[in-house]
Amino acid sequence: MFLILFSLVVLLLFIFIRNKIKQSLRYWRERDVPHVEAWTVFGNLASVVFKQKSFPNLLQDTYAQYSNKRYYGFYKFLKPALIIKDIDLIKTICIKEFDKFSDRPPILPKEADPFWNRGLFALEGKKWHDMRTTFSPAFTSSKMKGMFHLMTGCAKDFVDYFENQKSDLITFEMYDALTKLASDVFASCVFGVKHNSLIEQENEFYVMGKKAFDFTGLKGLKLFGASLSSTLMKILKVTMFNETVTNFFRKTVNGTIKYREKTGLIRPDMIHLLREAQKGRLVNDSEDSEYSYSNTFKTDSNRKTIITDEDIVCQIAVFFIAGYEGISSASCNVIYELAINPDVQDKLIEEVDKTLASCNGEITYESLMKMKYLDMVVSETFRLWPPEPFFSRKCTQPFTIEPMLPGEKPLHIERGFGVTIPIFSVHRDPKYFSNPNKFEPERFSDENKAHIKPFTYLPFGMGPRFCIGSRFALLEVKVAVFYLLTRFKVVPVEKTSIPFVIDKSSIVLKHEHGYWLGLKRR
Repeated sequence: MFLILFSLVVLLLFIFIRNKIKQSLRYWRERDVPHVEAWTVFGNLASVVFKQKSFPNLLQDTYAQYSNKRYYGFYKFLKPALIIKDIDLIKTICIKEFDKFSDRPPILPKEADPFWNRGLFALEGKKWHDMRTTFSPAFTSSKMKGMFHLMTGCAKDFVDYFENQKSDLITFEMYDALTKLASDVFASCVFGVKHNSLIEQENEFYVMGKKAFDFTGLKGLKLFGASLSSTLMKILKVTMFNETVTNFFRKTVNGTIKYREKTGLIRPDMIHLLREAQKGRLVNDSEDSEYSYSNTFKTDSNRKTIITDEDIVCQIAVFFIAGYEGISSASCNVIYELAINPDVQDKLIEEVDKTLASCNGEITYESLMKMKYLDMVVSETFRLWPPEPFFSRKCTQPFTIEPMLPGEKPLHIERGFGVTIPIFSVHRDPKYFSNPNKFEPERFSDENKAHIKPFTYLPFGMGPRFCIGSRFALLEVKVAVFYLLTRFKVVPVEKTSIPFVIDKSSIVLKHEHGYWLGLKRR
């Protein structure tokens, strides 16, 4: 009797779940929106979950499938999402109607991970606006200039390490080396702590970086946590960082703040700048802001934003995770393209030598920023391999996409709904970039970049919510590449994997088979 009852319960549960799945996956069909068909609980993500395809590649395949559409429907597990292809519509969502799409869809629910959700990446509405407004002055061009010598110090140590080796051709895995450099730059530019992780391989910053960015295996599913099941994430209390990593940042940030208050020490690093922001003394001295968002939310001019030490800890932790993996991968991709495109590398080395000679052997911030060919090389690499391969926005007020093409109907987007902008796919669309899979830095020459359609190049996102650390990332990449080429030429070796294969387990665009390259002394 028990067995029969149990079997009946299982059968009813199976029927309920199956019907629930079918109902969820009818969302786009009921709205007559072109969409990628889905049949399982994974929605359209089965190939990503089972490591058969990277998410950027999946989006590119579906992007091409709907070549004559402005948008199409997609399922992230059982959650419907809208993929936006049309550039004018992307501009409308990210800029013109930003007040209706000012938030990012949550990765993890606030109840599951309050620490992560205090960070600038996850904050919403006025809280995001106030925090962004308060911290933006820490990332202006003039503040980057102040950190320049901290970055160059790390880059010099990095290059010295390899120059001191006896071999004429040094073969090594570039990603491993550049994550160590990124860790050193972070330690120096944020905390004023000097490390050389190529030598001190067990220093805390490098070790914590590896732990913070461990999304291997099932851990990677947390990046789709809210789409998978917000309820499950809450029950399991899934967090972005484990307790060891979180406590490390709390201890380090709070310890640094107390030490500086006691000693009066001032350094032009991120801790100092964020503390100045906390005290309301950080002034935006830049006139080159790409977007204005001061009027997006009503602000009481007499009310100061309260920034706690915990807020600073959260921003630094998020900043670290972006820098450790994102900037390391971006630097690797630039160096990899130089290795397999020796003609481009030779031309860049010529510019490096001329620039160094004009500075009497000591590069300055101004001289680095004037290096046009270096900027072209980095820009083209970021087109092929954008640091942010896609980004998403959450609808905060009901919005209607009006029909423009034959057969389109008005599409009403509800509050809380997510839309995704596939940067990787846009950057490789032949409508915008001829021969899009070819590495051609000349696309970004002064003459040619004027012909690039506006808003089709967006490596750091678009609109008021574009990446706040973009200047820092660009500067770190350029400094690393510059110093490496002053003493070495990068060459392919036997273990170099060509062509580039996107890592199916990574959330950033990096090579699945690593970056095995050789450094040949110049």
